[in-house]
Amino acid sequence: MLIWLYHMRTPSRPIRLALHLALAAPIATPPGAQPPARAATPHSLSDALRRADSAAFGSRVAEAQRRTLDAQALAPLRGILPTLRVEAALVRTTDPVAVFGTTMRQRNLAAADFNPATLNRPGVAANVAGGVVADIPLLNADAWAGRTAARTAARAARDAGDWARLAIRADVVRAWFGVLLADERAATLAAGLAAARAHVAQAATLQRNGVVTSSDAMLAGVRAADVEAQLLEATAAARTARQSLGVLLGASDGELVTPAGALPDPPTLRAAAAGDSLLAAAPRRDESAAHLAAEAAGEDGRRARAENLPRLNSFARYDWNDRATPFAGEPSWTVGVVASWTIVSGGSTLSATRAAAGREAAARAAADGVTARARLERDDAERALRVALERLSLAERSAVQGADAHRIVERRYEGGLAAVTELLDAQATQTATALGVAKARFDVVAALAARRLALGLDPGSLAALDDTTATPNRPTKEHD
Repeated sequence: MLIWLYHMRTPSRPIRLALHLALAAPIATPPGAQPPARAATPHSLSDALRRADSAAFGSRVAEAQRRTLDAQALAPLRGILPTLRVEAALVRTTDPVAVFGTTMRQRNLAAADFNPATLNRPGVAANVAGGVVADIPLLNADAWAGRTAARTAARAARDAGDWARLAIRADVVRAWFGVLLADERAATLAAGLAAARAHVAQAATLQRNGVVTSSDAMLAGVRAADVEAQLLEATAAARTARQSLGVLLGASDGELVTPAGALPDPPTLRAAAAGDSLLAAAPRRDESAAHLAAEAAGEDGRRARAENLPRLNSFARYDWNDRATPFAGEPSWTVGVVASWTIVSGGSTLSATRAAAGREAAARAAADGVTARARLERDDAERALRVALERLSLAERSAVQGADAHRIVERRYEGGLAAVTELLDAQATQTATALGVAKARFDVVAALAARRLALGLDPGSLAALDDTTATPNRPTKEHD
């Protein structure tokens, strides 16, 4: 999910309230079009993370894949565990051998049945056969190797699913604070628009008094219109961010998720970063999943080679044969042991063995790649967090300087010592630096989430930065 946003200082409570009301206001739609979604009730990041664990599309896919591989791990048991089945058949025949055999099975053979004429041209014989059959595997090396391979693959799927859920939780953290960032951007631009309109009114007053020219008033109006356009864009982006968060949480019906609260302030972020520096890395589930997949591929190679080994299986039957009634008549039993060895398989076993060896080599190369990438991600996350903290400090200083510069230019303009373009540039710079502070704060949150994920830790623990965590409210659904 991509959310393009700027950051800014946390706006005052009245401005934030006005912004939330503006985002919740209905927008006119053409006749026949679906009405737009209304803003959803705010809820906590902890609630969003819990919902993502079960309802996010990626979480559902990972769970389905885990169940699939768990089920596949049972398939090799066919060559390991006994099978028991019940059989029933109705047969009518005039085949001489079948008629004689049927008569014998029914225990109805008499001296007259040995008459050559009867043997050569028997009448119709009917038989209702019933049986209970047990197949008992004794030694099937390929089944045991296949069972080990399937169970290892299932473990790999579970670890891969756990890693997918951690990655989704990191996305939820970024998307959650991204919505708050979108709110701050819109609120800061709303404050900037109010200031620009004040400058327009001021320029108009000074023009009427003959202090400035009409071009000053026109330039002020142009700049105000530009800020208004940015505000419209920011309001739309905030709405898109809400809907994007809903999609990330598994909604496919245009649900808007509206967080409450605001981006964490710089001291809170620095404290969180200091605490994170003490965290030790944990085994990453994507690495363990990749290495388990390589191990499963190796076991599958052993299964393919074991197909060349002899097999030993046994069976037992209990049968009934009667002229008209199932499972009637005098029963008979049969037991046996069967040894088999396929010496030449027409190349199929050789093909399977070589294919399994290729899959094993690919899986081991992939596992090595995951390990190398994990090391790179850990190092990159450390660097990114340091850069984000430095940029936050620079953004704070720039915001202070931008606000001071705006005040100075405003006094100069009121005294006729500065042109309106200077005033408008100073006001735009102040707005941009305020946006920069919020952007830097969001970048620190994103860097913290990325670092925890890179260390194999749960990014959802950053819910502690959400000031609504103590008041959980379930998300409500809105529809476009």
